[in-house]
Amino acid sequence: MTTRLFRYYAGWADKIQGLTAPADGPYHVQTLHEPIGVAGQIIPWNFPLLMFAWKVGPALACGNTIVLKTAEQTPLSALYVSKLLHEAGLPPGVLNIVSGYGPTAGAALASHMEVDKLAFTGSTTTGKIVLQLAAKSNLKPVTLELGGKSPFIVCEDADVDKAAELAHYALFFNQGQCCCAGSRTFVHESVYDQFVEKANALAMKRVVGDPFKGGIQQGPQIDSEQFEKILKYIRSGVDGGAKLETGGERLGAKGYYIKPTVFTGVKDDMLIAKDEIFGPVQSILKYKDLDEVIQRSNASQYGLAAGVFTHNLDTANTLMRALRVGSVWINCFDVFDAAIPFGGYKQSGQGREKGSYSLSNYLQVKAVVTALKNPAWL
Repeated sequence: MTTRLFRYYAGWADKIQGLTAPADGPYHVQTLHEPIGVAGQIIPWNFPLLMFAWKVGPALACGNTIVLKTAEQTPLSALYVSKLLHEAGLPPGVLNIVSGYGPTAGAALASHMEVDKLAFTGSTTTGKIVLQLAAKSNLKPVTLELGGKSPFIVCEDADVDKAAELAHYALFFNQGQCCCAGSRTFVHESVYDQFVEKANALAMKRVVGDPFKGGIQQGPQIDSEQFEKILKYIRSGVDGGAKLETGGERLGAKGYYIKPTVFTGVKDDMLIAKDEIFGPVQSILKYKDLDEVIQRSNASQYGLAAGVFTHNLDTANTLMRALRVGSVWINCFDVFDAAIPFGGYKQSGQGREKGSYSLSNYLQVKAVVTALKNPAWL
C-alpha cells in the first residue's frame, strides 16, 4: 500500500497546473498552483508506515519540503523509509524526520513561525491542541485526521454469515487500533439474535498471540497506557449494564494482550457506545428501522466512516446520503486505495487525505492578472 501510494503521487507531480480564467475588461488572468512551503507533519503509531506515506506523498508531489514528527511509540519505520528515499535520489533537506514526544517536539512543530502548513493524524483531543498552537503562532493552515466511532449497519436483508465476518474484521483489524474501526455494530432486530451468535463464535475462535508467529490473528495492544484504557472501558460496559458475551479480560500474564471482547444489549448513552476505545471491543446494538439507525448513527461527535451491509440498492442509496461521515463502505470495509480520499465530518477532522483532494492541502493558489493593450479578442 505504501509503494502504491508513492507511485500514485509520482504520477501527479507533472499534472499539477493552474487555470486561465475570463474576466471583464482587457486582462489576461491565470492562476499558479505553488508549493505551500515547509510542511510540518505529525503521524500516529497505529499505522506508522502507511501514515508516513499518506503525509509525505502529496507534499512531495506538490514540491514542498517536509519536517515530519513520528510517534514516540513507533519512531523507526519513517527513519528507515526516509533512508530509502534518499538512496533513490531525494535531495538532502527536502524530507526531515524528527523523533520526539508530542508536548515537546510536536508542540514546537505546530508553533513554529517558519512552518507554512501543518498536517496531523491522531486523537481529537490532541488535534484541538494542535489547531490552537497553529492559530496562535502564524495562523498556518491545518489538516486533521482524528478519531471516530464508526457505525457498521447490518440491514434486515443481510447475509448474516457474511455480515458477521465483515463486522468482525471492521472492528478487530489491527487489534481494534484503527480510527475508523466499525465500533458501533447496529444490527436490525430481525437478524439480531442470529448475528450475535455468529459474532460471538468469531470472537471466541480468534487467535491471539505473538504476531511474529504463524497463524496469529491478533497481537498485543501498543503499550500499557492503551492496554489499561481498554480494560477500563470494558469494566464500564459491565458496570453500565451491557451483557459481556465473551472476552473482557487480559490474555495470559505477560504482554498487553486482551481477549477479543463482545458486548450485546448496548445502549447509546454507554461509554462503550460513545467513546473511541481503540481496542478489540465490539459493541452490538439493536435497531428497528432505517430512520432510527440513521438518527442514532449520526448522534455522535464523530463522523469519520461507516459500513453498510445490504443487498437493497434503495437502502444503500438512502444510507450513503444520510450518514454524516467522510467514508461509507457498502458491503466492504477498510478499503484504502491511494486514489480514494479519506477524512471526517464533525470532530473527526478537517480536510482530506489521499486521492486528488489531498493535493490542495499542499498548494497555494496565486492569481496573476496582466493588463492587455489592444487585445485582438476578449
